Amino acid sequence: MGKVIRPILPGLVLCILVSALAAALEGVEIALTGGAWLESLVLAILVGATVRVAWTPGRRWTPGIAFSAKILLEIAVVLLGASLSLGTLLAAGPALIGGIALVVGLAIAFSYGIGRALGLPPRMATLVACGNSICGNSAIAAVAPVIGADGDDVSASIAFTAVLGVLMVILLPATIPLLHFSLRQYGIFAGLTVYAVPQVLAATVTAGPLAVQVGTLVKLVRVLMLGPVVVGLSLLAGRGAGGPMKLGRLVPPFILGFLGLAMLRSSGLLPAALLAPAADAATVLTVISMAALGLSTDMRLLLRAGSRVTATVTLSLSALGAISFGLIRLLGVG
Repeated sequence: MGKVIRPILPGLVLCILVSALAAALEGVEIALTGGAWLESLVLAILVGATVRVAWTPGRRWTPGIAFSAKILLEIAVVLLGASLSLGTLLAAGPALIGGIALVVGLAIAFSYGIGRALGLPPRMATLVACGNSICGNSAIAAVAPVIGADGDDVSASIAFTAVLGVLMVILLPATIPLLHFSLRQYGIFAGLTVYAVPQVLAATVTAGPLAVQVGTLVKLVRVLMLGPVVVGLSLLAGRGAGGPMKLGRLVPPFILGFLGLAMLRSSGLLPAALLAPAADAATVLTVISMAALGLSTDMRLLLRAGSRVTATVTLSLSALGAISFGLIRLLGVG
């Protein structure tokens, strides 16, 4: 056990310290203004990113930072399942589920067209389109071998979406007053536009439980679109589907854990006494993970990214946001 814990301990402690500083800054905000304009979750990202610009963590720190950014956040998502009733998904109805599939298809087409119009090679344009429209790095990693993308294209796409994903978590809550979203509408919007499931949790947790539940469920449906897209691209590339894809590639284990806890909660098998501690633990782990995300994200990558990639990703994300907003209005979600 010691051999497992010892390598991650320095980075984990660093992330906890950054989280504690973020919580202290939130306390100062509340004391000075009577409210938290920036909550500890967002402050943890900002503090971590500021440290990362001034200092690049070495080998001693990176295992713990990586553990905090990935594993702790995935545990937080699993725990989130304890606060979710699957009746929320059933209440969404087939119209929303069909709308999500339509948004993904339109977003891929728009993003690919924008990339090609700006001069990106077809494979790079495809990676950016799938990363933006489905689930960020996971979609890029799944699509790359199917279309024969090289390492440089994959690295550039993943690096940029990693930075932009952090910015989305920070900036997206501002759309609530700007676009006059209800919590349900905001949850749908976040689920349709944010890259990864854990990032949806981070982007919605400050809005409230309803936004978290709806956003996570919408995002899960969006992630499941990766399977049909990969199969379709395989056929278009003449590579065949390569046999049945493993469930773990399409639905990560932590999502299965999330759904398992949600089923236990919905069936009444989860003791009520565990619900509040699970929610509190999910919140704490999310803040620590956001500190790790900030520490592991070099914002200077935005400056080093090529102008065509930058323009393509930005315009593609804007198109995705517009399409998602249109779906919310079309469905009349209140």
